[in-house]
Amino acid sequence: MSQVSFFFLLLIPLSACSPVTLPVDCNDLYVSGLGHSGVYSIFPAGPLTPVQVYCDMGCGDEPTGRKWTIIQRRMDGNINFYRGWDQYRTGFGQASGEYWLGLENIHALTQQKTYEMRVEMEDFEGAKVYAHFTTFSVGTEQDGYTLTLDGFENGGAGTSMNDDNVKKFSTFDKDQGTHNCPKTYYGGWWYGACHSVNPNGLYLWGSSPYGIGINWSSWKGCTYSLKAITMKIRPTQ
Repeated sequence: MSQVSFFFLLLIPLSACSPVTLPVDCNDLYVSGLGHSGVYSIFPAGPLTPVQVYCDMGCGDEPTGRKWTIIQRRMDGNINFYRGWDQYRTGFGQASGEYWLGLENIHALTQQKTYEMRVEMEDFEGAKVYAHFTTFSVGTEQDGYTLTLDGFENGGAGTSMNDDNVKKFSTFDKDQGTHNCPKTYYGGWWYGACHSVNPNGLYLWGSSPYGIGINWSSWKGCTYSLKAITMKIRPTQ
């Protein structure tokens, strides 16, 4: 290549290049050719704000081929989930272990596509169940990050989370009408008066005082704290 040709190449504007499509979720990563479960970066709010998540690329019993983005995971008690509004808004923890993706990131995800959600859980005896919702979305911060659920399918966990539908998110320093539920039950959640599930409660290794552990009342009651719980979403189409 001559020096003149090289000079003209340098003058080509960036806008003339083919646009790069950044992955919004784990399903986008899978479509692009990344097929192994693990930690990846996604861009639900645009190119300047990458977010690390754990992607569940496993086949399991799902024939659809759509892959799951983990938005919450508890597994060993290494991360403290009793946190304030700003941290629940932006997210915390490590994608390789326990973490909360962040309300703003979850909102950004669910505004771009239609998602379904599955909550998988395990007790300390090794039993596993799940609850599935065919529609899941989270509203804006101005709207209190209101949760919307629909299309419940029971995988043995029972209907507890149905009680949290169309509620605003609350933390100990921003209680949106729950009369101190976050302080009483040591978590951040879409509390009502107060809860039937408490995925972000204290990690207590089994038996716990009423309502403060990682509870799912329709499966194990409110005095049993679960070993593991995961919330994950994937596009419906």
